[in-house]
Amino acid sequence: MHETAVARLREQAAGGVGAAPAQRPGPRPWFRRRRGLLGAAAATVLVATLGTVSALSEDGGRGGFARTPAGPSRTTEAGGRHDPAAGGASAGPPPGAGSASPSAGGTASPAPPSQDAPPAKDKAPAPTAVPLALTVDSQVWQGGCGQNYVIDKKPADVPPPPLPQDAAVWAATQSAVHGRQSTVEISVQGKSSTAVVLNALRVRIVGRGTPAPGTAYSMDEGCGGGLTPRSFAVNLDVNRPIAHPMPGTQDGGPSIPAVQFPYRVSAQDPEVLLVTATTESYDASWYLELDWSSQGRTGTVRIDDHGHPFRTSAIKGMPRYWYGTNDSGERAWVPYDS
Repeated sequence: MHETAVARLREQAAGGVGAAPAQRPGPRPWFRRRRGLLGAAAATVLVATLGTVSALSEDGGRGGFARTPAGPSRTTEAGGRHDPAAGGASAGPPPGAGSASPSAGGTASPAPPSQDAPPAKDKAPAPTAVPLALTVDSQVWQGGCGQNYVIDKKPADVPPPPLPQDAAVWAATQSAVHGRQSTVEISVQGKSSTAVVLNALRVRIVGRGTPAPGTAYSMDEGCGGGLTPRSFAVNLDVNRPIAHPMPGTQDGGPSIPAVQFPYRVSAQDPEVLLVTATTESYDASWYLELDWSSQGRTGTVRIDDHGHPFRTSAIKGMPRYWYGTNDSGERAWVPYDS
């Protein structure tokens, strides 16, 4: 039997038939298998990372992970610093380039306004100012001399009558009140060529009391030229005074007929209103209201004596003087009836 086994070995050595099949290698040790798995995983991660970087480069920073361009940051039109990483906004077109649509996930810079488009015009605010310019003179003398003042002083203490153009200063220094009659001249003019219609002139009484104390001094000395205004007469003694249109007069010319409201004025077409207010019984304080309309707007202007009511006092039964020559041949205040 030993010989038989030896013969078989010889046949196998010679490559003969019936050789025993080669044995398969056994399993690898554990440490070799783990190292192979780690290598495969690292290769997978590397492939995935390269794919992500490629996608981000083509997408322009979607998801907040945009690449930061090389070089300094770009300045926006508003003057601030533009940081692509902060808001995910893509950089705008280079100077001189036309407007472009924004990239996905970004915001395009505002395109400059077209030079062909008309500039935007702000809506003009509706006018609110009064379209009239007024000047008021409450020291107008009829014919340049027909005016009385009530002054609570003796004749020796009252200076000579002033020239008509100095009447306001003279009356203020003497605390003078218009006696019996006040003549107010109102110059009305539009502020533009647009017509303004004067619809009505009203009288407002502030208060009435007993006549002011004192003596009446007449400005009859030194009469001057006449006026050519629209004239109105007001009776301050009635409960509801009304400005009645009156004929006007002009020295050396024809009279001006009374004309009812409305009047029309503009910058090129002014009007002069002359209001003569009279009282025989009271010390009256009053002012005027002028109604106007223009281009669908209406309003009322108050006319007074520089923020204060006009004042007119009766002189009935009061001593009255004018400036003339006395018995000694001197210029002085003398009784009116002498």
